[in-house]
Amino acid sequence: MSPDCYLAELSSSLERLRTLARQPDEILARSVPACPGWTLVELFGHLGSIERWAAAVVRAGTFVEEPAPPAEAAAWFLEGADAFLATMAALDPEAQCWNFGPPPRTAGFWLRRQAHEHAIHLVDACQASDLEGPALGEDFMLDGIDEVLAMFAPRQLRFERMPHPEGAVTFHVPGGTSWTLGQGAPAASITAPVRGMYLGLWGRSNLTGTAIIEGDADLALRVLQGPLTP
Repeated sequence: MSPDCYLAELSSSLERLRTLARQPDEILARSVPACPGWTLVELFGHLGSIERWAAAVVRAGTFVEEPAPPAEAAAWFLEGADAFLATMAALDPEAQCWNFGPPPRTAGFWLRRQAHEHAIHLVDACQASDLEGPALGEDFMLDGIDEVLAMFAPRQLRFERMPHPEGAVTFHVPGGTSWTLGQGAPAASITAPVRGMYLGLWGRSNLTGTAIIEGDADLALRVLQGPLTP
């Protein structure tokens, strides 16, 4: 996807998140189903921290510490949203910049990462608010599946945050691209529609209950139950 496409997705998610951050306190106090222990206020605090961190990294080009949110986290998120989006809009995708993905270490990583970060947390905020989730583009969701399986999962394996699969598992979206996790010939395959795969890999829908699993089902389920994402 192009930087302009990422920016458009990020801007769209951020606009709706700002609306949800202005909801009454009784709604902001609700729990976020996919983030145990978090209320909506804490979700917006997390976004405010991540936004300030990502923007500071882009401006500095090097690692900086992530700030902690204050008690008035929803208002803090709202206060920083414009500056964050302006930084993302102005970045040079090819500029050298620290990130936690594979080389090349460029600022474009942060535009992609924040577009998906905000899309997934918009899903969270909608679920907690009893509202319909966002209508995400198919190309964007395919890109997000790639981010999980080609960047996050290998990183989790590298840091031993998830067990190495005993065999290879292929993830397939009908009409789309396939991804294989693990070594050797695939012993199992997991097939799901693009939205189900995207949300399922992030734990926002029940992928194990809706996907078509072929081959070694036990292997496939063990991979799905591992922390593919942080």
